[in-house]
Amino acid sequence: MNSTKWSTLTEFIKHLGRDGKCKVEETPKGWFITYIDRDSETLFKEKLKNKRIKLDLVEEEKQEREIRKQIEMAAAEHLSTTIPNSDSDNNPPTDFNLEAAAGVKIGFSLGGSSLLNKDSSTTATNTTTSSKLVFEELDNDSNKKIDKTNKASGGKSALEELMREEEKVKEKMNRKDYWLCEGIIVKVMSKPLADKGYYKQKGVVRKVIDKYVGEIEMLDNKHVLRVDQDELETVIPQIGGLVKIVNGAYRSSNARLMGVNTDKFCAKVKIEKGVYDGRVLNAIDYEDICKLA
Repeated sequence: MNSTKWSTLTEFIKHLGRDGKCKVEETPKGWFITYIDRDSETLFKEKLKNKRIKLDLVEEEKQEREIRKQIEMAAAEHLSTTIPNSDSDNNPPTDFNLEAAAGVKIGFSLGGSSLLNKDSSTTATNTTTSSKLVFEELDNDSNKKIDKTNKASGGKSALEELMREEEKVKEKMNRKDYWLCEGIIVKVMSKPLADKGYYKQKGVVRKVIDKYVGEIEMLDNKHVLRVDQDELETVIPQIGGLVKIVNGAYRSSNARLMGVNTDKFCAKVKIEKGVYDGRVLNAIDYEDICKLA
């Protein structure tokens, strides 16, 4: 510092903070400074980036509303096809009873003269024809019932298909290569920090810098560290604890842990509050959820 007007490096750092050239923070481990890029081109790029993010969010909400509308329509159609037709089930065809009665009378009146035989044979033929028509109608009614059942199952399949498509759209839009967010508890896995006693220790993410770096306040000694997300690990709470979904289709949602599958490294959670309140996710990866502070 001999060739400058500042006698100490601390005074120079404070000067940078007062002038707004750098972001200056004093921590138990010393001074931390972050350069603030105020170049016009950089600011313009940042504005464009924020605008794109807002447009993506609007488009996502629009797609979700459209998918929910399709699901409601499919559910309504499913309910309408499953309502039984009481008229056809409780009231058998009148023609069948009449023709059956006629057939019985003819059966007991046969015999005697050839004229009676001729008349009876003609009547029997007519009765047989009518019976065929009646049974064909009964078969048609059975086929209609089968068709209704198939339509009902088809409606259910269509509903499930729409839900799967909704999952795919949300997964594609919300799956990112960064997952850090404020308020979650993470585990420090940086081996270079092992000598200072921070290795495999837990802390709370107080701030996220440039999406990939977190300011971690350690739970034991309240020290603040800046650690890249590649050197951090998510923490799974006990059953019943609250978690934040940090990546994937339901990113940023809060949920409650209902169970874990240690063999497949996944968990079962139930989303609480928000648009998807009450939805159960049966198999979400460990790295996509993290304990809330």
